[in-house]
Amino acid sequence: MADGNNLTSHDHKKSRGMNYNGISGGIYGMAFLGALIYYLQHATSFWSVVLGIFKAIFWPAVLMYKVLELLKI
Repeated sequence: MADGNNLTSHDHKKSRGMNYNGISGGIYGMAFLGALIYYLQHATSFWSVVLGIFKAIFWPAVLMYKVLELLKI
């Protein structure tokens, strides 16, 4: 008993999972990978690796804060 106006359960699940971040997700991803590589290359111990991972996660946000602070927006 299929109704042409109703979405099937497969179509409904597929449309609910879509997330469009645009270019900002790509920029954040590239900044994250660049920071991660930088911090891991300079790591000398296990804890500096862990700290480097956390720094790489938050570094793009700190950078954007500083840029906006300079622009006074």
